[in-house]
Amino acid sequence: MVNLEWYRTFKAIYKTGTLTGAADSLFISQPGVSLHLSSLEAYVGYKLFDRTGRKMIPTERGKVLFNAVSEPISKLEDVEKNFQKSTEKLTPTISVGMCFETFQTTLEQYVSTLPFNLIISFGEYPEMLDQLDKGILDLIITPKKGVSPNIEHEAFSSEQMILVGGKDIDTESFHKILKTKGIEHAEEWLKQEKWYGTTGDMEHLFQFWIMNFGHKPNFRPNYIVPNLNSIIRCLKGGTGLAVIPNFLCKNEIENGEVKLIWEGEKKLENTLYFGCRKKTNYQSEIDHIKGLFRKVMGKNNHIAHL
Repeated sequence: MVNLEWYRTFKAIYKTGTLTGAADSLFISQPGVSLHLSSLEAYVGYKLFDRTGRKMIPTERGKVLFNAVSEPISKLEDVEKNFQKSTEKLTPTISVGMCFETFQTTLEQYVSTLPFNLIISFGEYPEMLDQLDKGILDLIITPKKGVSPNIEHEAFSSEQMILVGGKDIDTESFHKILKTKGIEHAEEWLKQEKWYGTTGDMEHLFQFWIMNFGHKPNFRPNYIVPNLNSIIRCLKGGTGLAVIPNFLCKNEIENGEVKLIWEGEKKLENTLYFGCRKKTNYQSEIDHIKGLFRKVMGKNNHIAHL
């Protein structure tokens, strides 16, 4: 059985000429638009649009279908407007991409207060940049800039990669070896400890090791857990080491639950950026999200005020 929303989506694509334009006009995600279109094409049994670059060009059968359904759909939309409450407004929906740990530490606590609908997406940074450029995401939080001319990046904070450990780690022994015997012996000391890593991303550990020891670590973590916040909770048990962004464990270090072991001979820092398309229908909603991030992460960071 056909879903009438498929026809509404079909009409929006026909009118706007793009999947992104249809998604914006209907206040749904671009994947939702693609799903409606593919479902309708499967139902009617033929292609309704030719995809040329980003433009959606209606096929001859697509034009015939549009002429057949356009007026009835418009009448149904008029009926809907007449019967819905006069005070009711369409609530916009924005899609935001970031890493899981950043969401938990920053935005999660404010989700229930947002005056608009929100879809959170987790993924790798290159994938999120591509989805932002295609209109699937409206805003991303990323330490890496893209090259698309359609995307603008705004620096708002920074993160430093630090070596942290459980409260029972003998930090005095480590720093004594580092001071008296040098960096090579310090590396051997670190390798004797138990290490934590994550299933998806070991880049923090690799970058930290390369910057301070000149090569990638030649060992594998003893414990692989789902994410960086899991590592922090595990370190509260008293032992183990990990390299993680400082903002994720700031409170635990201040409370003595986790120890700051070493910032490295050379500090490893990443700038965090807001990434969004230069043209958007959701500027006020995006600004609202940006404000929440600055509130949480920008208090002690000069980048947030640039």
